[in-house]
Amino acid sequence: MTLVLFILILSVLVFVHELGHFLAAKKAGVLVEEFGFGLPPRLWGKKVGETLYSINALPIGGFVKLYGEDPSSSRQDGISEGQVAKGRAFFEKSIWKRLAVLLAGVTMNLLLAVVAFSVLYFVYGIPTKTGKVVIAGIAKNSPAELAELKLADQIIAVDGKKIFKMEKFVDLTKAKAGKLIQLEIVREKDNPCPKEIEGEIEEQNKVLGGAATGEIGFQCHENNLIISLIPRINPPAGEGPLGVAITDTELKKYPWYQTPYLGVIAGFKDSLSWGEMILDSLGKTLLALVTKGTVPKDIAGPIGIFQVTGEVAKSGFLAVLQFLGILSVNLAIINILPLPALDGGRLVFLGYEAVTRKKPNPKLELVVNNIGMVFLLGLMVLITINDILRLVKR
Repeated sequence: MTLVLFILILSVLVFVHELGHFLAAKKAGVLVEEFGFGLPPRLWGKKVGETLYSINALPIGGFVKLYGEDPSSSRQDGISEGQVAKGRAFFEKSIWKRLAVLLAGVTMNLLLAVVAFSVLYFVYGIPTKTGKVVIAGIAKNSPAELAELKLADQIIAVDGKKIFKMEKFVDLTKAKAGKLIQLEIVREKDNPCPKEIEGEIEEQNKVLGGAATGEIGFQCHENNLIISLIPRINPPAGEGPLGVAITDTELKKYPWYQTPYLGVIAGFKDSLSWGEMILDSLGKTLLALVTKGTVPKDIAGPIGIFQVTGEVAKSGFLAVLQFLGILSVNLAIINILPLPALDGGRLVFLGYEAVTRKKPNPKLELVVNNIGMVFLLGLMVLITINDILRLVKR
C-alpha cells in the first residue's frame, strides 16, 4: 500500500505539472503532439483533434510533447506537419507566450499546494495568531527537558522582556546561547507555584530552585514560574538552542462562508513558508556539495520520500494531503531553479534571447541541457546512496 500511495503521489505531482504546460501551450497556440499519462513505453493512445492522448507503462507522472520544443531538430527539419503546423512550433512563439508555457507547470504545482493546505484548514480550522507563545514540543535530553518545561507552557517573557511572537523568542534565545537566561512561564496545570488559598496569599517569590542565585532552577513570581536554563551554542539539527517547538497560532473555526476565502489565504502563506524552508535546505545542500563534496544527512531522495510516505500514511488522509502539498511546493521550487534541463534553465536561455534579441544557438542549448541532465542524475545517485546508508545504519 505504501508503494501504491508513493506512486500515486508522484504521479499526481508530475501530472499536474505537465497539465499546466499542456493548458498554457494550447492557449498560446502551440501544437501539442502528445499528452501522456505515465512514462513510455506506450500502452494505449487515442488521437483527439491534433493531439495524441496516451497511457504509458510507467505510472509515474506524465509528459507533454510540444511541436518545435527541441529547437535544434525543429529548425533543421523545418515545418513537417503541413499547413496545420505553420506557425505552431514552440520556438516560433513570442517570448511572452513561451514564458507563460514554461512557468505554467510551476504555477500549477503551487496551486495544488494551496488547495491541499486549504482543505486542511477547512477541516481543522484557520491558523490564527493568538499573541501567546506556547510550547508545542520538547526534544529529548534538551535544556528545556532538563529544566522541566512542559507542553502547553506559555512563555510570556525572556529575561524580563515580554514575548508575544515566536520570532522574538527565537531571536532572544539564539542571542543568549551559552549564557544563563530566565523564562517567565504561565502554567495552567500542575503549577508548583503558590496560589491564593481561602482568601490568603501564600508567600510569593519563594525560591524553589537555584534561579535567584544565578543557577539552573526555578522560582515563583505572582503565580508564574521563573525558570533558569542555558541555551545550547551548537544544538542538534532541527532542535534549536533550547530544544523546544513553539507556536503563536491556534486553529480557529470561522463561519462557513468565510472559511474558503480565509483557507486559501492561509494555504498561500503556508506554501510561501514551506518554500522558504526548502530554498534554505537547497542552499545548504549546494554549499555542502561545493565545499565538502557530500550531501547533508537530512536530505532525502526517492527512497527517503518512500519511507516518509509510509509513516505519513499511518496518520490518515489529511496527513497525506499535507505531505502532498509540501512535495508540490518542493517540485515547483526545484523546477524553477536556473539549472539546465529544468524549466528554470530554459528560462535562462529565454532571458538571454530577451536581452540580446538573438535566439540562442540550438546546438549549444542542447549540449548544456544534456550536461545539466547528467549533473541532476548524478546528484540523484548521491542522494539515493545517502538514503541507503541511512537505512543501513538503522
